Amino acid sequence: MKYGPIATALIIGFSILFQPLTGSFAAPVAAEGPDTGRLSAIIEKLESYINKGMADWKVPGLVLAIVHGDDVIYEKAFGVKTLGAGDPVSVDTVFQIGSTSKAFTAALVAMLADERKVRWDDPVVNHLSSFMMNDPWVTRQFTVTDLMAQRSGMPAHAGDSAAILGFDRAHITGAIRFVKPVTSFRSAYAYQNNLFLAAAELIKKKTDLKWEENIRERIFKPLGMTSSSTDLTSFRNGKDVASLHHMIDDKVVVLPMNWKYIDWVYTYAPAGGINSNVKDVAKWIRLQMNDGIFDGKPLISSESMKYMHAPKTVISSGNSVGPRQYYCQGWVYRENNPYPIIWHNGGTSGSKTMIAFVPRAKIGIVVLSNLSDTSLPESLAWRFFDSYFDNPRRDWSEEALEKALKDEEEEKSAIPNKPVKASPALPAERYVGDYANDVYDTITVSRNNGALHITVGPKKTRIALTHFDRDIFTASWDVYIEKEDAGPVVFDIGLDGFAKSVTIQALDEDGCGVFQKVAEK
Repeated sequence: MKYGPIATALIIGFSILFQPLTGSFAAPVAAEGPDTGRLSAIIEKLESYINKGMADWKVPGLVLAIVHGDDVIYEKAFGVKTLGAGDPVSVDTVFQIGSTSKAFTAALVAMLADERKVRWDDPVVNHLSSFMMNDPWVTRQFTVTDLMAQRSGMPAHAGDSAAILGFDRAHITGAIRFVKPVTSFRSAYAYQNNLFLAAAELIKKKTDLKWEENIRERIFKPLGMTSSSTDLTSFRNGKDVASLHHMIDDKVVVLPMNWKYIDWVYTYAPAGGINSNVKDVAKWIRLQMNDGIFDGKPLISSESMKYMHAPKTVISSGNSVGPRQYYCQGWVYRENNPYPIIWHNGGTSGSKTMIAFVPRAKIGIVVLSNLSDTSLPESLAWRFFDSYFDNPRRDWSEEALEKALKDEEEEKSAIPNKPVKASPALPAERYVGDYANDVYDTITVSRNNGALHITVGPKKTRIALTHFDRDIFTASWDVYIEKEDAGPVVFDIGLDGFAKSVTIQALDEDGCGVFQKVAEK
């Protein structure tokens, strides 16, 4: 799952299951498919690439599967479940799979379309009268397809921080109407999570079952995904679960199971809250590659499968960095030689996932890892497909790592130094009080032991303020266990000499971080 500023987002032992490269793989659907000997060589090199990539990215644990047609032809686990511990990852280990969950929500909508309960081009308000965008015309035109096509006109990741701050699904979907657009409707790609909550509400309305119940009964059970779940309790209490790891200042930090904010991903479950292992996800990818048929039983029509995998919104026009890509319905369509790749990644606060497959060649790959801040899963998929289709080799991992390091340096260099002769702040009482906006409700600026801090959201997240210059403060919080920089906080002073509003940059990347002073009663 990709998130806002706060919702984002080593090889010590291993376990392995390697199945003989025989049977259906010897006669792949694509004529260009390698023979078993060549595939073995590809995998041997891929394993070396994995080992180097895990060391480069500091990934504690990872598991990978390759699927051809209806056969899982390779599974192997690397590393450990928890950094600093000796318990190895296995092919049964459960991970959070992040935004790859979006395709499950799209699949449920596809089932409704097959049952004629909805149509892809139906206006959402025809089914959910409470659904509302910022613009009334857009509200009337917004279709079921638009919910999952990432073309809403809202800024990317609109309102995402609300989930980690403790707001529930009803609040998040209700707040969509207050998010001001930054582009025209359907004119540009901008990644959203909140609209998948509306899709989940649509599913509930048409089935009288919660999204979680639908996933369990209509996908997990028919596919035999017995290790998969959609709730925090299952993840916490699982006997074979990968710990969450987050990068702070170039150091990998383990997020404990009692972490205060661990539940946020399950608030956003229809967009990114499924727990699963590589064996179960391999079954999911078999359904995708076989036109909605699993073990001979059709679950989704071929027409709906094609619709979900078909381009809807241009993501990138293609350049030296990568090919043209388009968002579909919980999937991404990537132009590639000789055939397009259908894929989606997923990130939570402590995991990173990649699922990708080539429908024409019926070959797919699943990568699950237990570190949020890495592009290794995607790099492994592109590397494998380059090798499988004999395309020119690129070191996708090294390129992504170099870009990540460059972006980090640029971000650090953009942080201004405190002025040598900073203007003093106003007396603290000029800033304290309640402030509010429509997305994050009321926040409180208060003083404790002479220092200002802000309390925000149902979880009472505390933002500590340090004076920078006049009415500008630097912020920090310990959302991810250790204290992290949270950017500037800027007060706007009224004619009476008291603050009339405050902007919290960490909540303002989507334009929702400005809070107006609440008049005292």
